[in-house]
Amino acid sequence: MTAAVLRSLRSACPIAPRLSPHAEPVQQWLTGQLDRLGLPPDAAARERLARAGFARYAGRLHPDADEPDLRVLTALFTWFFLVDDSCDGPGQPDPARIRALRDGVLTLLRQGSRARHPGFAGPLRRLLVQGWREPRRRMPARWRLRFTDAVAHHLDGAWREAVARSAGRPPGVDEYVELRRATSAAYVSYPLIEFATGRPLPDAVYHHPALRQLADIANDLLSWFNDIASLERDRASAGGHNLVLAVAAERGVPVTDAVDLVADRWRGEMARFLALRAAVPSFGPALDESITAHLDGVANAVRGTVDWTLESARYG
Repeated sequence: MTAAVLRSLRSACPIAPRLSPHAEPVQQWLTGQLDRLGLPPDAAARERLARAGFARYAGRLHPDADEPDLRVLTALFTWFFLVDDSCDGPGQPDPARIRALRDGVLTLLRQGSRARHPGFAGPLRRLLVQGWREPRRRMPARWRLRFTDAVAHHLDGAWREAVARSAGRPPGVDEYVELRRATSAAYVSYPLIEFATGRPLPDAVYHHPALRQLADIANDLLSWFNDIASLERDRASAGGHNLVLAVAAERGVPVTDAVDLVADRWRGEMARFLALRAAVPSFGPALDESITAHLDGVANAVRGTVDWTLESARYG
């Protein structure tokens, strides 16, 4: 039932699909890197990770990146998915471990690869060191701070979700939507558009209300689509942390009806995204081209998530 809904949403998505020509060779490169790092530690898990196709995901979001930059982006995407698996795996979540991971990650991003923290070590740390090296070298300090703040927000969200799950407290719809914007890592992916295009935006533009509203809606679109795709897994392990489950509980309707309600809400937000994107004001000839590239990247994040979710073995 959810597969049919997901296909209908993809058909209704007016954003054109794109894919980097470098995705397949970068996927082969990634497999070799993970084997070298011993990530994940067992061969079966590494095989599942390879079939997930994270390079294709990065290649859908950043179709114009050259091959070296797509390797960087793929390493960072893979790192975030591995962190997600670590924070949101089966069994009881461990908020203290997530908090220690957060502190260690932020120490590395702020102080560089020589900085050490007991909460963050081993292969996962080495993968982040590898992925962070080139953005840290090439991007200005204001961009590095923005990226690091987004990572902090994401890991704080993972911690808050772990606390709620440990307490057995499922969220209401509004609470969940706000929390999901953090746990999705979309706000982390948006600064990477600037890295891929080589066009970092001034803070006043990046945080302009028109761009922030589009960023929020795009985050919701990709997150809610993913929630429908991961519904069965989340019913078993997420403690109600899924928009479909939150809607079903709050409205007092069957989960099948909640899927349709979420899909309808998704279609409405997609129409709003398109209208607001068309209404973004001009910031002048010196900035408009960079803003267009950024908004194209935000749109690619939505469409790329839709296409990759349906093709990836991660949700199969």
